[in-house]
Amino acid sequence: MTLISRVFGYARDMVIAIHFGADGATDAFFVAFRIPNFLRRLFAEGAFSQAFIPVFTEHKEQRDLAALRELLARTSGTLFGILALVTVAGVLGAPLLILVFAPGFADDPQRFALATDMLRITFPYLLFISLTALAGGVLNSFGRFAVPAFTPVFLNLSLIGVTLWLAPHLPEPVIALAIGVLIAGVLQLAFQLPFLYRLRLLPWPRWGHAHEGVRRIMKLMVPALFGSSVVQINFLFDTLVASFLAAGSISWLYFSERFMEMPLALFGIALGTVILPKLSQHHAREAQADFAATLDWAMRAATLVAVPAALGLALLAGPILTALIEYRAFNAFDVHMTALSLIGFSAGLPAYMVLKILAPGFYARQDTSTPVRVGVIALLVNMALTIAIVTPWQLLGIPGPHTGLALSTSLAAYLNAWLLYRRLRLDGVYPDPQWGGVLWRALMAGAGMSALLLWLSPPLQQWAAWGLSARLLHLAELIVIGGGAYALILIALGVRARDFIRA
Repeated sequence: MTLISRVFGYARDMVIAIHFGADGATDAFFVAFRIPNFLRRLFAEGAFSQAFIPVFTEHKEQRDLAALRELLARTSGTLFGILALVTVAGVLGAPLLILVFAPGFADDPQRFALATDMLRITFPYLLFISLTALAGGVLNSFGRFAVPAFTPVFLNLSLIGVTLWLAPHLPEPVIALAIGVLIAGVLQLAFQLPFLYRLRLLPWPRWGHAHEGVRRIMKLMVPALFGSSVVQINFLFDTLVASFLAAGSISWLYFSERFMEMPLALFGIALGTVILPKLSQHHAREAQADFAATLDWAMRAATLVAVPAALGLALLAGPILTALIEYRAFNAFDVHMTALSLIGFSAGLPAYMVLKILAPGFYARQDTSTPVRVGVIALLVNMALTIAIVTPWQLLGIPGPHTGLALSTSLAAYLNAWLLYRRLRLDGVYPDPQWGGVLWRALMAGAGMSALLLWLSPPLQQWAAWGLSARLLHLAELIVIGGGAYALILIALGVRARDFIRA
């Protein structure tokens, strides 16, 4: 289901790129979308889910259905009340938020006004999508992973629909994208409610900040608000800096980040989503050996995928972008600039993926303080690296200074992952890791795959000369050949599928 969602996500980004290109107007939309989307990952998929699922799973294991329904009613009512106030504040304070998150827009009154108008439309998305994440957390806790994983398809369909049918009728076509985001929030929440009803877990929301379970969730959530979303804060910091760079920089970063997020969401986020309820269950039952085994299974699976995904994205960055989005408004220059930042983000893909595995190892044990301390270090290092890399890049006039933003974020992610891994080892939670053997085999297979791709891939100018069908056919051939070579080398090195079937 995550794969289906991401395929539609690719279609969405193709439609947006082809119809709107990469300019000041698309920069304004991506800022207006990124702010509530960032808060969504903070409140919903980030800190809230990681605080809510362990407490909810504990109630599920140790209490009856009535107590579970009461916890859900109080949690949903409290979450709704808080986010309703945040949404009102966000709509009223939209100009200030644009100044904070994209200060470079202040020098361009038209772009600033456009971003402000669109933020007022997109901000309520935060309320709907956070409640959607709550519903998804409940479904995941009961092993119903497919419905939450499929839900993002509605965002992709909504944005495709408004681009094709609403945008041509508006004075400022890009505003249709903001309207599409709001529509998607409502659809995503509505889609999950019937599945909660079937589980008899659709109680009427009630305010409940004094409820014991809600208090525990809020206590766990406060530090996790930062610790669980360091990568997202890094991306947001990139947006802030990019607002001072050439028009189109934010869009180039957005599209490259989206292509990097395909394998991250399909494997990293999906693995993290699956193991968090399982780890929480093991912790509640004090099954330490099972806890460590589940964590190691996820690390081995992530390693096996992260290495070829990172190498493939870096080596085929130009061909991928040319084949999928270099049409109409998105030109060859945009492809070149986006490819540079995609290579930068690809370098950090293994770290981003490992972070999605390691963080649940803390949240399942209701330890939210350690990721916060580690996150602060990583964020400060990212900011320092951004200044150290982008400033001379800009001063020397080297094309593509936005690439430095991607590189600094990737380097900070590796530091973040290493510190979390080291803490788990020192705490004795992960005493006997087995993923190292998989890593060296993946690197050997990745090297063979890379050599083959470099030999077979034509120059980028030849890709641009082909039509759509030829581009897609050659890209598919390279992916199949590269993936096949990687798999064959792994088999020759002793890796077997049965080792990854079960946690």
